[in-house]
Amino acid sequence: MSSNFDLNVRPDFDPIISEIAQYVSTYQINSDLALSTARNCLIDTIGCGLLALQFPACTKMLGPIVKDTYVPDGVRVPGTDYKLDPVKGAFDIGCMVRWLDYNDTWLAAEWGHPSDNLGAILSICDFISQQNIANDKEPLLMRTVLESMVMAHEIQGILALENSFNKVGLDHVVLVKVASTAVVTKLLGGTLNQIKDAVSQAWVDG
Repeated sequence: MSSNFDLNVRPDFDPIISEIAQYVSTYQINSDLALSTARNCLIDTIGCGLLALQFPACTKMLGPIVKDTYVPDGVRVPGTDYKLDPVKGAFDIGCMVRWLDYNDTWLAAEWGHPSDNLGAILSICDFISQQNIANDKEPLLMRTVLESMVMAHEIQGILALENSFNKVGLDHVVLVKVASTAVVTKLLGGTLNQIKDAVSQAWVDG
């Protein structure tokens, strides 16, 4: 009976999870072209979201879960008066951006819309900035948003190059979850291992 047991030793992370976490933790975005491209993508994405506000089917999805509730120093949703918690803020911004299906497209073994990551990125960057201002600290710079966009685009795009998730019944948005989770965990101050943990959970969510 002594040999009938399960080892309670945590296995190593999958190599791809470690690579993603290491990239997000240590890589420096120094390419002017990458940052300029991210800026253009940001402008285009916000434009897509603002146009979506003309459609009631979209706007009825937006706002606090409980009507008229208000989050002090919360996430501001572009084109609206809403101030929300960062989770609902990410949903609302992501909903606006994606509603008309006009935002950017990446076609490879898997397809996708990398600017979908801006739902999470804009939400958490604004939330951190609002909290910082409330505590007499400096808000984040737009460069932080652009750098996060570059990283998220790289993660989603590279994973899509040779991996077709829809062929095994997974929606391409799994790559948005993974990329957004990695960069947002870093923005929130996550350590290397915490980023690995978070990315691992994003994969499990599917």
